Amino acid sequence: MKHILVVEDDKGLREGIELALRRENFVFTLCENIGKAREALLSGMEFHLILLDLNLPDGSGYELLKEVKAGRDIPVIILTANDLEMDEVRGLELGAEDYITKPFSLMVLRARIDKVLKNTGKDTLEIYRFGDLTFCFEKMQIRKGEEEIDLSKTEWKLLQLLVENKNMILTREKLIDRIWTDGEEYVDENALSVAVGRLRRKLKENGEGHLQTVYGKGYVWKG
Repeated sequence: MKHILVVEDDKGLREGIELALRRENFVFTLCENIGKAREALLSGMEFHLILLDLNLPDGSGYELLKEVKAGRDIPVIILTANDLEMDEVRGLELGAEDYITKPFSLMVLRARIDKVLKNTGKDTLEIYRFGDLTFCFEKMQIRKGEEEIDLSKTEWKLLQLLVENKNMILTREKLIDRIWTDGEEYVDENALSVAVGRLRRKLKENGEGHLQTVYGKGYVWKG
């Protein structure tokens, strides 16, 4: 199932898109403005595509497009009544995969969606989102909101192990064995505690955040 975020203030249109396409192996989250769309994007839900109107009651869709392309790897199709060439050029320059002017047929929209998902699916990166934290381990990129965070090699290994095994307790012994695998570093018994502490500070996490200590056992990433 592909999850599509529809950001459109016209209630009839956004519900019509869902009604027409929901049997096509798609599920939808419908938002009437930028604020609701931001909440959806920060909720931890995974989206495969965004259908984005430009003229929204609380701002311009261009601003949301810039935010999405700055911190996420989600394709965007613009749906708009703006039919000027300069508007289309701006949308494409900001990173939109396609630009469709209203009115449009749902058959055309379905074909455009298929094309975008097919093209972007060729080299898909796995993106993890937890609140305002976004991780891409293949790119070694992490963001908290719009801020990019630098991690050491050890911190990256630790974070990846925890996130890829989210909600599972990883013992201290297992983490030490998996992180310091090359034998190039002397590991004392406090090395893991130090690495966890540094990672928490950089992520601005505390003991009640995603990275939690399970006393007497190890650590767990809650998500």
